[in-house]
Amino acid sequence: MLNRVVLIGRLTRDPELRYTPSGVAVASFTIAVDRRFTNQQGERETDFIPIVTWRQLAENCANYLKKGRLVGVDGRLQVRSYENNEGRRVWVTEVVAEDVRFLEPAGGASRNPGMEGDSQRFSPKSNNDFDDPFADDGKPIDISDDDLPF
Repeated sequence: MLNRVVLIGRLTRDPELRYTPSGVAVASFTIAVDRRFTNQQGERETDFIPIVTWRQLAENCANYLKKGRLVGVDGRLQVRSYENNEGRRVWVTEVVAEDVRFLEPAGGASRNPGMEGDSQRFSPKSNNDFDDPFADDGKPIDISDDDLPF
């Protein structure tokens, strides 16, 4: 069986961070994802998809993501239900994110300072640079065929 969702979209609001009674962080936010086709009026329709993150990833999202930021989300689709105050069953479909990539920096620059590697393992740095081993310093990069994965 396979349950995998990959999305790229913009946050419609700042993430909301909460903690479970046992102290586990959970953040939720919604991303807007444009459809690939246009409607009869020539406009693109947009889907608004709820995202849930847990633990350190939830805290990172709450600390570094803001409304309007472009993100990539990799996770699984989850359907759950609960009974509301009126005694009716409410069904919720959401993406439980296992990885969230920040695809643009907060300031709109072309690089993502302080965010590198797996978004679950990044840590903010004090300056606006990050150590890029493949930065263009004018020198050729020597990579052996044995180092390539293909």
